[in-house]
Amino acid sequence: MKKSEQISAYIEAKRDIFIAASDQIWDHPELYFHEFKAAEILTDILKQEGFEVSVGVDGIPTAFIGSFGSGKPVIGLLGEFDALPGLSQKAFGDSQEELVPGGPGHGCGHNALGPGSLAAAVAVKNYMEENHLSGTIRYYGCPAEEAGWGKMFLARDGFFRDVDAALTWHPAAVNRVQGSGTLANLCAYFHFSGKSAHAAGAPHLGRSALDACELMNVGVNYLREHIVPEARVHYAYQDVGGPAPNVVQSHASLKYFIRAPKIKQVLEIAARIKKIAEGAALMTETEVKMDFPAGMCDFVPNSVVSRVITDALYEIGAPDFDENDEAIARSFFATLSQDDIGTSLKRAGESYEDPERFRDVALIREIAPYRRVDTCGFGSTDVGDVSYCTPTGQLNVTSFANGTPAHSWQVTAQGKCEAMHKALLTAGKVLALSAVNLMEHPEILAEAYSEYEKNTGGSYICPVGTDAEPEL
Repeated sequence: MKKSEQISAYIEAKRDIFIAASDQIWDHPELYFHEFKAAEILTDILKQEGFEVSVGVDGIPTAFIGSFGSGKPVIGLLGEFDALPGLSQKAFGDSQEELVPGGPGHGCGHNALGPGSLAAAVAVKNYMEENHLSGTIRYYGCPAEEAGWGKMFLARDGFFRDVDAALTWHPAAVNRVQGSGTLANLCAYFHFSGKSAHAAGAPHLGRSALDACELMNVGVNYLREHIVPEARVHYAYQDVGGPAPNVVQSHASLKYFIRAPKIKQVLEIAARIKKIAEGAALMTETEVKMDFPAGMCDFVPNSVVSRVITDALYEIGAPDFDENDEAIARSFFATLSQDDIGTSLKRAGESYEDPERFRDVALIREIAPYRRVDTCGFGSTDVGDVSYCTPTGQLNVTSFANGTPAHSWQVTAQGKCEAMHKALLTAGKVLALSAVNLMEHPEILAEAYSEYEKNTGGSYICPVGTDAEPEL
């Protein structure tokens, strides 16, 4: 039996376990750092499968590591399982209908992501036992990818230091290995404090924290012309000092996301924004306290690792979708605008030649060749932090209808469809085969590490200081 057939057989024998885990996590959507049910589901499987499990890793209650084997090489598999706020949606329905009004939902497919990577870990363990393969396979239960940056804390505190390569996947509308980077991101809070006063009777005695916030935003708006064009600076008021216009507001706060293609660029922009905040405080005679609790490095795809995953994807093959999968995808495809589809095809263009040929295709079955491109995706992921610690590759597997926007009710609705189930099993097989191939060929790992050193400098650049703690 071929290696790929062995690995596929391990996963197929336990497919019901992994599919049930995905559906159970979908049924209990939990937000960042509060994924207690999901962590319990996944750690129970790890324990049942004979992994050594550590929970509450790095002081984060829903972070955990399952490990099997010993010594080198060490291959890490990354699992995510957090939901998104406000994306509750009934399963299968091709129209928007909340399951729980205002509740969270799995609008990014993380309910399948965690179990798919877990399936890979179990298959690698089984292969190691049957073939007497030395080394360590490690499953990282990574909370809070969506809003809490769980991997950043694990990276900062050294939990990826001995890993020789890290592999992960993400549900998508395409079959490929990601060859583009993502934006680095820094989260920042600016808390201004001043002095309240009667805005009509004694305005001269007041010092407005709200004025400081507004001046800061004006200053940052002028800064936008003078930063790299790919950068994005988003802001939202967290506190406007109260509802009364006849009171000089003594407190007000802003939350910023600062994004750019590289983490070094983000930190340079942040240093300039700090000066603007200080200037706003000086102009209004208020005080400002700044807090930088979390951030994400840009994702740096490792081409050596990515080609190993791509080879495994071709060998395993894309999910075997049937007529029922096609019909369901077609029903969701009909809910999408041409802009949705066009945006998806633009992203697919990083990997596929002539992506326009998919304009009327509801489910993309074709596997794209690996292409390393210099363009940067629109989003951010804390997988980037791992890529600054060790050579990292990320797989995408078609899991839902072509054109489905990320973070949408349509993703949530398709989260329990057979297409998603088939995708997570395919991802598990591909990642497992990739991990085994890397473990059996240390010369490939050495080549991957050389590329990692060249592209990242060989060291992790943490966006925050050692005093930052998860927002539990």
